[in-house]
Amino acid sequence: MKTVEVPTLDLEQAIADQGADVIVGFDEVGRGALAGPVMVGAAAIWSRDAYDLQVPVGVADSKLLTERKREAMLDEVESWCAAFAVGQASNTEIDEWGISHALGIAALRALRDVEIQLGMGASAHDGGPTCNGEGASRWQIGAILDGPHDYITKALDTFDAPDVPVAAKVVTKIKGDRSCATVAVASVIAKVTRDRLMVDIARGNARYAPYAWEHNKGYGSAAHRQAIAQFGPTPLHRMSWHLV
Repeated sequence: MKTVEVPTLDLEQAIADQGADVIVGFDEVGRGALAGPVMVGAAAIWSRDAYDLQVPVGVADSKLLTERKREAMLDEVESWCAAFAVGQASNTEIDEWGISHALGIAALRALRDVEIQLGMGASAHDGGPTCNGEGASRWQIGAILDGPHDYITKALDTFDAPDVPVAAKVVTKIKGDRSCATVAVASVIAKVTRDRLMVDIARGNARYAPYAWEHNKGYGSAAHRQAIAQFGPTPLHRMSWHLV
């Protein structure tokens, strides 16, 4: 029987030991879809809690969990976080910017929301951090990003980027969604959020019914591609993608 890797807080603890006040795990969902947004989940914990928190039972890379299991554990993993958010970039933004930059902007949108939840949105004259980490800041943010490429730092301070109270120091981790608890939690939150959105869209407008997004969530299943060939793309399709 294949052993499923259980995520730990080992890397989070190492980042806490380096002086970070908050650790944020990031994971993406929807990169390869033909329709709908790309989303990046962010799950934050306080560094002071990194050695005491118990990893939620059953949490893992969302791709290794059934839809029912992801839904069942959502409340628990959200409560486990000090703060969480899901940032997204639309299909039109993906077409305009390309997928890598769109992911970076989505991640920064999530990071901004998490930091505001944690009280880091004060302006510089109030003694808090300034936008995008400029000037003195009393906060240090450590981030773990699933995968080999740091698209978060690359997108920071670009024209399209949101104002982020504190820039994060990003560490990339291949298969971080399987080994790092914050990333695994972010993966579950992002997956459930995006799946629910695609189901709601599919069921809420008869125009989208032929594409069966309630089943394929916008990914390129045979039925989805056949519907595109028969009915053409919708305003929610990524026109820069190879759709059929």
